Amino acid sequence: MPTGKDDPAGPRPTLRSIAEMTGLAVATVSRALADDPKIARRTRERVAKIAAEIGYVPDPAAQRLRTGRTNVIALVLDPHSEIIDFSGSMISGVAEVVRDTRYHLTLTQYQLGEDPMRPIRHIVRNRLADGLMFARTEPDDARVEFLLAAEFAFVTYGRTRLGPHAWCDYDNAAFARLAVQRLVSKGRRKIAIIPPRRRYSFADHMMQGFARAIQEAGVMAEVPEDHDLSTPAEETSARIARRLAEPGPPDGWICAGEIAAIATNAAICDAGLRLGRDVDLVAKQTSRVFDLFRPKIDTIHEDIAGAGAGMARALLARIAGTDAAQLQELQAPVPGF
Repeated sequence: MPTGKDDPAGPRPTLRSIAEMTGLAVATVSRALADDPKIARRTRERVAKIAAEIGYVPDPAAQRLRTGRTNVIALVLDPHSEIIDFSGSMISGVAEVVRDTRYHLTLTQYQLGEDPMRPIRHIVRNRLADGLMFARTEPDDARVEFLLAAEFAFVTYGRTRLGPHAWCDYDNAAFARLAVQRLVSKGRRKIAIIPPRRRYSFADHMMQGFARAIQEAGVMAEVPEDHDLSTPAEETSARIARRLAEPGPPDGWICAGEIAAIATNAAICDAGLRLGRDVDLVAKQTSRVFDLFRPKIDTIHEDIAGAGAGMARALLARIAGTDAAQLQELQAPVPGF
């Protein structure tokens, strides 16, 4: 029998195509593809194998009418200028989990400065997915409030004051504490941190961890008021260079983003200072960019791909009915020193 997979111009494979090839009823084929436990495992495996061989793909419109499900999950992202390949890393983590399920992943991206509610409303009101994921949460996030009211399945990368809702997050308070402790252990007595933009939840967590660690260590702290992680790299480097030329500059720096760390390192080098002798730097690392930096930079790892996988697992569980309060995961920082 010719198949749609082998002949692009041929008819599209259907449930009836599989039924004719297996000798099963169309209803049985449908239940087997839905992994109905009442259908024998051998039959389910045989049907799945044939479906893959002939390139069968369920008709989304018919499936949605029949089940009310789209079998789609959506990832909504904005560009993370301070993190190298944030989107690519998160997508790879989500895709790794979704690959062997019946769900398909769609990506919606919006630009900084655009209304972050717009893609959320579009997906929910048009029922374009069974659930969605997004990052960069705020303490009182309007997206979370909207999704809770709509009773729509979602998972965030980051916590909020709302909920309870499903989330995955990185322990930014622990990151700041580890970074301060590392710099203090190297003899640094005045530590600066380039903070996240204050509107985001993770900024609160990081700055609270930083303040506690500074107080416990009994050292001085400095937080720039004129730039943050979202500031362009050239501007960050220029402002740090000016600070290094002033009296009493910090001798330890914490950067919670790779771009800011590269900009800080450039300013240190341009000032004629030597990393590891005159000043030290601890950076959050999400890629392998610092592995070949010389002199080496102390790093603490954030696993973005792992976070994407955790979000995907949590979302599939939420869609299946797991209580949101049981789907909350805090990722521990991993020191690279």
